[in-house]
Amino acid sequence: MKYGESAIRKARLEIWPNPSPERDYEINITFSEFTCLCPRSGYPDFATFIITYVPADKIVELKALKLYLNSFRNISISHEEVTNKIYGELHKKLKPRRLEVVGDFNPRGNVKTVIRVGSAGTASGKSWPLPSPEC
Repeated sequence: MKYGESAIRKARLEIWPNPSPERDYEINITFSEFTCLCPRSGYPDFATFIITYVPADKIVELKALKLYLNSFRNISISHEEVTNKIYGELHKKLKPRRLEVVGDFNPRGNVKTVIRVGSAGTASGKSWPLPSPEC
């Protein structure tokens, strides 16, 4: 077990019934104070996480989401792994019509990383294109 993983297990995402499941609407959540530890150097990595989803029957409770995201603070985990882990947990719990999770990590050593994980389409069947990488 990695150092701090028990905090992730203790932080539970609380799920609520969607008050308007018959309607497609988008929820945008920005969490600007995310931290985890670089698995190589042990130094902290800082990021802004942007979660965008179109709910089906469930929505996430925001305080529980905040505590879940804060639970990564002492975890040694790569940018790619943590972004995919957050996406996977939200997708499993919410079963949304559409979900995208973006981990926008602060530059370190003059290198900036943005990890984007998203579902393939929307409830209307239109694709949700991923932006092309910036040069």
